[in-house]
Amino acid sequence: MKNRNYLMMFAILLGLSMTFVSCEKDEDEKTPDVNAENIAGEYTKAITLDASVAYNLDGAMVIAEGGSLTIPAGTVIAAKGGTTSYIAIAQGATLTINGTASAPVVMTSSVKETGSWGGLVICGKAPVNTGDGLSEVGNLPYGGTEATDNSGSITYLRVEYTGYAFTEEKQFNGVSFFGVGSGTQVSYVSSYKGNDDGIEFFGGAVNASYIVSIESQDDGIDFADGWSGTGSYWYSLNSAKSGIEGSNNGANGAATPMTHATLSNLTVYGMGEKPWFLKEGAGVQTIDNVVIGGLAAGKDQAYFYASGDDTDAAARIAAGDITVTNVAFVDMGEGNTQKAIDILTLGENVSATGAGNGKDAPTWAAGWSTASK
Repeated sequence: MKNRNYLMMFAILLGLSMTFVSCEKDEDEKTPDVNAENIAGEYTKAITLDASVAYNLDGAMVIAEGGSLTIPAGTVIAAKGGTTSYIAIAQGATLTINGTASAPVVMTSSVKETGSWGGLVICGKAPVNTGDGLSEVGNLPYGGTEATDNSGSITYLRVEYTGYAFTEEKQFNGVSFFGVGSGTQVSYVSSYKGNDDGIEFFGGAVNASYIVSIESQDDGIDFADGWSGTGSYWYSLNSAKSGIEGSNNGANGAATPMTHATLSNLTVYGMGEKPWFLKEGAGVQTIDNVVIGGLAAGKDQAYFYASGDDTDAAARIAAGDITVTNVAFVDMGEGNTQKAIDILTLGENVSATGAGNGKDAPTWAAGWSTASK
């Protein structure tokens, strides 16, 4: 009897010990050390940031395959100004941003100047028409065959002062989606004063709603390389080049899978050139409820523009693959009269509301999308 009691006590103690070790191991796996003074590095485990902590970034923070990054509402991450610092989510990793309108997640710079740090890069396994490749900066693989690939969810995120020049040829965008799949949820994302494109989609099938780009030094919003997704409530303001640039493939304008963009409720206002650029084959674009205007004076080019030597874009237009309905032109700019290239027919509607408030900022973008002065 005594031996049996001893054995039972030993088994209980052994079980408790194993449970303790197991819990300790699980906790270690889920909560690796994160140095708030410099969160750069490669992470392969689950990380959850704390909105009460001020995080600094001096280098590349890469969430590798199998890892995850969760960022609660109100969290601020400040990169060291004048560096190639960036945040990247690799294939097989996930990002969850749980911002709110009153407490967005903010990725910014210690130096409040355009181009003072990198930006956010997300790489998925969805199809692209350029062949599986490496991200423009960071050299992370992207692309594949999983159109519904899930890289996480983003709600109420603002990135500021991005666009550091990685090399003479390569430059960061505010947020870059490389082959990101439709399982990823993206809404209420803003790029403020980026030095390259504000938001860019490189292929993939992710859908994106309530997107803002303000004062980008290149294009406001750009999609290319076989992006097949829907976009609704986009607001592109004061970009140095195109307000929206939609491409198919830079090396082969007829490449497949072809860009297939379904876009609605858009305001595109204030741009330096080519307000809506149907570029590099253009792909298939269905565009509805657009307010567009504010082209720099004297440009004398079509608001919906395609290059005269882009035969692949011309073929798409001739086939009826580019449709623009319910479009209102406002403040076209002195010397600018052409609404679209001659071969493209538009369906105009002076009552179009665009992203919700005509040429003005929509109410849904108030507060969270623009940096405080």
